[in-house]
Amino acid sequence: MSMDHAEAISNVQHLDALIVGAGFSGIYQLHQLRKRGFSVKIFDAAGGLGGTWYWNCYPGARVDSDFSIYQFAMEDLWKDWNFSERFPGWEELREYFHYVDGKLNLSRDIAFNTQIISARFDTTTDRWAVTTQHGTVVHPRFLILCTGYTSEPYFPDYKGLATFEGECHHTARWPQGGLELKGKRVGIIGTGASGVQMIQESGPITSHLTVFQRTANIALPIRQIKFDRKMHKEIKESHPFILRRRLQTFTGFHYDIIPKSLFDITPEERILVFEDQWSRGGFSFWLGTFEDIFHDQRANDEVYSFWRKKVLQRIDDPEMQRKLAPAVQPHPFGAKRPSLEHQYFEVFNRPNVTLIDIKENPIAEVTPKGVKTQDGVEHELDILILATGFDAVTGSITHIDIEGTDGVPIRDKWAKGASTYLGVMTANFPNMFFTFGPQAPTAFCNGPTCVEIQGDWIVDCIDYLQGRGLTRIVPTQVAENDYSKLVKDIASTQLWSHHKSWYTGANIPGKAVEPLNFTGGVPLYGRMLKESADRGFHEFSLSAREVEATNHLYKL
Repeated sequence: MSMDHAEAISNVQHLDALIVGAGFSGIYQLHQLRKRGFSVKIFDAAGGLGGTWYWNCYPGARVDSDFSIYQFAMEDLWKDWNFSERFPGWEELREYFHYVDGKLNLSRDIAFNTQIISARFDTTTDRWAVTTQHGTVVHPRFLILCTGYTSEPYFPDYKGLATFEGECHHTARWPQGGLELKGKRVGIIGTGASGVQMIQESGPITSHLTVFQRTANIALPIRQIKFDRKMHKEIKESHPFILRRRLQTFTGFHYDIIPKSLFDITPEERILVFEDQWSRGGFSFWLGTFEDIFHDQRANDEVYSFWRKKVLQRIDDPEMQRKLAPAVQPHPFGAKRPSLEHQYFEVFNRPNVTLIDIKENPIAEVTPKGVKTQDGVEHELDILILATGFDAVTGSITHIDIEGTDGVPIRDKWAKGASTYLGVMTANFPNMFFTFGPQAPTAFCNGPTCVEIQGDWIVDCIDYLQGRGLTRIVPTQVAENDYSKLVKDIASTQLWSHHKSWYTGANIPGKAVEPLNFTGGVPLYGRMLKESADRGFHEFSLSAREVEATNHLYKL
């Protein structure tokens, strides 16, 4: 057992709350619960702070939310911190987490290199028994899963993958010390967000880059900006307004969807709006445009047509144009999360870059020397990179052996489809909360916005129970069924629910295909959480058991 683990778990066998995960959500929960006087610790399998920004340290990894909203809203944190660019990279995001740690003294209550392997709820004590890979068992009253929605990597079952003799890494498990790509023959499987970032960084420096693409990425220009001191001063003046604005917009960003139909304006005005949003960069062209592109295929086609014209201008070879910007949409624009890029399409103009469409020419097997495609060609590689995504939204929870009071593990309960109440709890799992997970805004919300909304509700809920001597809370099955139906009903009107992607779990073989996110918007979601608390958590079963006399006496 490592010293950091041993020191962090001393005197915590009967915590008020155990948090799993030390990213944005986990450390926000830790800070807020400590402020209320609760005994609380974080366990994290990683070796340091940051959640996804600990694991995702591959070349080019950076956030796709503007820096102004991709940080905590606490004034004592943002007023003294300045990001150097609009979309910070993983190195600077790690620096930010270390800054927050120094400000809030977080690490004293975090056990790194500590993985949760099982959890059982004891109905005689109203406490969880949580076991780590070290064999340590702790007994928190509340278990809070802040495990993120893209933290369980998906490794495809390619024949011969284990026989590859070169370096092979998933982007989400990149070597912490880095990996030299310069002058190497590199293969990248996958063209999602991490694939796009890796491709545009590695293409110019590798001796040869082979990209294996299943679906063309409808990527958007990032429009990166470097900041100077004067710009930071101007930004600080508007920062409080930006942070409050997040709570008023559909996706928790500081800009919002245009609340009218694309066809309510003239074609000329439409093009000018498109040009304006395109020039802004980031997700403005997606989340700052007309509302009907999310449910009207005709409107969506107009957006794709504009995007394709822009992209074709950047690709030289007609065959590359066909593969990267096909005449027929590979899926409705936005039905898969767009990636942000700065030179992605230009990379494919390079003579050292090959693009394999694996729908037309599938991967047959991985060999000791490289990747063999169905046409019999063996693409020899020194390094094979799996940018193959995640068992998203639910996977980080279901991979833990968590058993409910009915004896059913969470992985089995959700095997045929996730079901929650308000995207924060699930029936038969008392005192277990989760953030940034299934049936919450999650993938359709700026991360810190979502975790602060949910985090405040969870802390208020625990405070409510403590103040009334209550020791157990669990949503009723009726409330869960009604809420899960609402999530599906809202999604059924939107284009992204009808197409295969990780939004619906369709990227994982055998996983139930369903809408995994609440897509009714941040304001509606926030109101529903508030109304639940205002009603005294009426949709939950609340009960009390005699509280231990020693509660709250454990070392913080």
